[in-house]
Formats: sequence, structure tokens, C-alpha cells
Amino acid sequence: MPVLYRPGAVFVLQGFKQGFLNGEIYRYDAEHYLAVSIPVPFRMASQASPDQPLLAIYCDFDLHLAAEIATALQGQAGHDERMQARSLISSRMAPTMTDVLQRLLHALHHPQELAILGPGLLRELHYRILVGPQGGSLMAALRRNDTTDRIVQSLALIRERYKEGLSVSELAVTAGMSVPSFHVGFKRLTGNTPIQYLKALRLHEARLMIARRQGTLATIASEVGYASPAQFSRDFKRYFYRTPSEEAKWMREHLGEPIQA
Repeated sequence: MPVLYRPGAVFVLQGFKQGFLNGEIYRYDAEHYLAVSIPVPFRMASQASPDQPLLAIYCDFDLHLAAEIATALQGQAGHDERMQARSLISSRMAPTMTDVLQRLLHALHHPQELAILGPGLLRELHYRILVGPQGGSLMAALRRNDTTDRIVQSLALIRERYKEGLSVSELAVTAGMSVPSFHVGFKRLTGNTPIQYLKALRLHEARLMIARRQGTLATIASEVGYASPAQFSRDFKRYFYRTPSEEAKWMREHLGEPIQA
């Protein structure tokens, strides 16, 4: 199943997931977590059963808090600042990570504890992720060298204008890079070419609109930037393995009420 996570971390309490991007496999289960520094589309497979359904928690990154912690850790012993920025990492759960996650889950059931302890627990969770085995790759993405920063800015532009006919040359000019350098840097960071990323973003947005039942399929195709509903249907099926109408039917049967924003 193709997915597109926002920056954050996924903790699996029961069952397990595997992510696939650019030839690499990212396992996240009871012993491993997945951290996402930059929103990138990738494929994911889950394993669960009726007796043991999948239970997982997604925690959004507070990017300002993460950047503050990354800056504070800069130059500290034990942190290799030469590590390459990565959009995804999978790391083993350390006892300290399990401990803060359990305390956060406990606080979620007690409003007073959550109000008083929640901000500190979230700060500690961010810290534990950034000092984890591959935290240096996340910090490199957060600190952003010149090339990474330019690519991240182009990602923001794509998210703002994905409905338009953006070209790779336009994105490269905006990033202040040559087209070949931009293409190489973009794929290194996201695992996708710029055109693949743009198409994936459009299709994920369309799937969300289908889940929320925001108009007819032809209207949704137009809303996400497709001039041809037929081309939209072909791309959607190629990406999600179901046509938009099959996806709408599946969602009505399995999800019930429309998903709200």
C-alpha cells in the first residue's frame, strides 16, 4: 500500500509493518520505530490478524522543537555530524524510548497529567529519537546544508502548487540549481524523481478527498491537477491497484462515515 507520512514517528505496539523505498526495507514493529524527517511517498506492508490486530501510534514532529534540540546537540560527543540526511530511518527501540512512550500513553488517559507533563514528555520523545542510533541522519535533514535546504524548499513548493503544471526545470530554477544537480539531489533525499513525487502527492490528495467524499471522481481529478479523468483513473489504479470508483466503494463498505479533516 502506498503511503505518505508527515514528519513524525510511528511506534507499533502489536503486529508489524515494513516500508519499502529506493531498494531499502524499513521495519517497524514492537522492537523498532520508524522516523520520518521529510514527507516522502513509499510503499508499506502490514501484518496482523483478527486475534492480534495492528496497533500503532503516530506522533507528529514539532519541527521547531526538533530543530532546537538538534542545534543544542550540535558538536556534542557521540554525534557524527557528517552523516547524510535521510528522509526515513528505522531504529531499534531502546529502553529509554519505551519508557517515555509508556509514560506518554499513560498521560493521554489522564487530562491533568497530560496538561502538566505532556509538553515535557513530547520534548523527551523528540530528544530520544534524535539521539537514537540513526538520529544523526535526522538531525542532518533538520539542520539542512545548502543542497538539502534547497530540495526541502522545492518540496514545499510542490505541496503548495501540486495542482499546477510544475516542470522539473521550473523547480530547479526556483532552487537555484542546474536540472541534473537538482534531479540527483532530489532523488537522493526523497527516493523519488520530482515528477514521481508530484504525481504521488496528487494521487494521495485525491485518495484523501475520496475518503472524505469531496465531490465526484471527475471533480476530484480536476481538483488535484488532472485535465483528463481517464488519465487520472489510469494513474490511480497503477499506484493504488484499484480504480478511483473501486476505492470509493471499498471506503464506503469498510470506513462508513466520511473521514473528516
